[in-house]
Amino acid sequence: MVNAPTRATMRSPFTGHPSVRRPDAKDRIGVDISAGILPSVTLISTWTSGLPELMDALHAVFGATIPERTGLTLKTELGLLCRTGPQEWMLIGDDSTDRCAMLRATVTADVGSVTDISHARCRIQIHGVQCRAVLNKLFALDLRESSFPIGEVALTGTHHVPCMLHRLDTDTFAMVVFSTYAYDQLATVLDAAQEYGVNLQIG
Repeated sequence: MVNAPTRATMRSPFTGHPSVRRPDAKDRIGVDISAGILPSVTLISTWTSGLPELMDALHAVFGATIPERTGLTLKTELGLLCRTGPQEWMLIGDDSTDRCAMLRATVTADVGSVTDISHARCRIQIHGVQCRAVLNKLFALDLRESSFPIGEVALTGTHHVPCMLHRLDTDTFAMVVFSTYAYDQLATVLDAAQEYGVNLQIG
């Protein structure tokens, strides 16, 4: 009897970064940072001519409303659905439920592709009164809420390394980064935050 394959236990790419508290010269903490793996990340995509059929399939799964342009997000029962490109969505879940099997029942191979990329993405969350000052050092983005509203995502990068920045609140952001580069990207964020006082928690 052949056992069914199981998902491998993922090792955090942030291993080696200790949780630390480094206040500024006046003993203040201006930035709180947390970093950890994402339990579930699923990429849903298609080719240009397949977009109408894929959108119909997504409506069947998620309901009448799905993110209609790149940058928009929607909270669903399966997780956060992000429009990450003209023919691409990313679904981020908070548990390890196999979302691929659920989605492939509707998003069939003639409509598009559904790929589990949980092993390839992780998250750095940054919060605090100085978080925008830190992010302004790293990203060529206008972080004013009028240009980057709460709930939206922006595809950007630091030092030519890709990143998806998600605005959770006025002074709270999440960086969804490639696991391959995550360790050094966290080091870059810590370096940028040092002058404001920083608290780091590794999850």
